[in-house]
Amino acid sequence: SPPYRMGVLVFQGTIAMTQPRLVHFLLVEDDDDHATLIMRSLQRSRVSNQVDRVKDGEAALAYLKQQGEFAGRRPDVVLLDLKLPRVDGHEVLRQIKEDESLRQIPIVVLTTSQAEVDRARAYEHHANSYLVKPVNFDRFQQMIEDLNLYWGVWNMPAISQEPV
Repeated sequence: SPPYRMGVLVFQGTIAMTQPRLVHFLLVEDDDDHATLIMRSLQRSRVSNQVDRVKDGEAALAYLKQQGEFAGRRPDVVLLDLKLPRVDGHEVLRQIKEDESLRQIPIVVLTTSQAEVDRARAYEHHANSYLVKPVNFDRFQQMIEDLNLYWGVWNMPAISQEPV
């Protein structure tokens, strides 16, 4: 059977790790302290990723639909909090996954909620991942660094991410 594609290339039995690629993250987070920690952790990596941030669900949808000041921007991955002002994270997720032009963008729910109902609802709306923010600073930072490694090195995007 053919080899699986999980961030490695297999050539006649030899394994080679794929090169890290720049990842454009959209962080949708209303809490300034959480946002600062996430952005610093993402930017600490050896790869210089782009991280944009919006503070509410309405701005997230405008960003993703490239409206107004967000024209010409398209993230590779969205990091989405659930408890947001204006439009909550569940509704943002639902709208993204129902929009043909947006549904291929991976959505990582990044929340403090451990509630089973939130997790179930997120996966019902096709979240790609559901991560609960650890209370411990070092664990939180490690989780973000691992997330960066996964999306920047191991994950193979659905569509070409060539520079525009």
